[in-house]
Amino acid sequence: MDGRSVVEHRTAVQPPRWGKHRMRALRILLIIVVILGGLFVIADRVAVNFAEGEAADRLKTTENLSATPDVSIKGFPFLTQVVGGSLDDIEVGIKNYEAAAGNGAQKIRIDDLQADMQGVEFSGDYSSATATSATGTATIAYDELLKTAKSEPTQVAPGVTANVVGLSDGGNGKIKVTVEATVLGTKLPEPVSVLSSVTVIDGDTVRVKADGLPKFGGVEIAESRVRAITDFQQKIDGLPGGIQLDKVQAAPNGVEITVKGSNVRLAG
Repeated sequence: MDGRSVVEHRTAVQPPRWGKHRMRALRILLIIVVILGGLFVIADRVAVNFAEGEAADRLKTTENLSATPDVSIKGFPFLTQVVGGSLDDIEVGIKNYEAAAGNGAQKIRIDDLQADMQGVEFSGDYSSATATSATGTATIAYDELLKTAKSEPTQVAPGVTANVVGLSDGGNGKIKVTVEATVLGTKLPEPVSVLSSVTVIDGDTVRVKADGLPKFGGVEIAESRVRAITDFQQKIDGLPGGIQLDKVQAAPNGVEITVKGSNVRLAG
């Protein structure tokens, strides 16, 4: 074999040897990246779990809640959001929220309040947090709403008294208002019912208004007197962070409401 053949042979054999070294280095690099990535994910999830717990405790204190709410911080990674001083999305769940019923003394229970907070900015020491916007849902049970209706017998005409004894789902988004009446000292054998529309007014009040008027034993009664019994409204103040009522409709288990707000305060 001449000198040129030896050089050519070495040249032909050398690249695979370097290729093995490169492949080994690449494998090591990939393993390091995977390990570091896993550690980052673990650190990120630990941090977000801690932050959720702190946020829940602070919200409980701020809103004077009887139980700790559920707080879920969405988006990944969490740590880069923290560095930026803003969180993309936070979901808050409150099982039983006692809202003011308008006069400050009376309370009305709101079940399963779920709110989705968008664009949450917080202070450097995390003492305050404000969401750019918020939407959510909740339910007011019929027995809670019934507290607002005329549940005590009220005179609607000479010798005729009436009072609301029940609220229930009337179908198609309507509330069925059941009224019991007494005519000349005799209670009617069966309560009368009327379908009513339920709406939100002024962002803080649920209004129930009868679509028609019930008849009480054939006695003619002025519409205004009947509506004094069948129609009523419930003001709801002090929802978390200043969110307001948006829409409302009757459902099987109560009145379902949607809420919304802007610049919603979560803490501070």
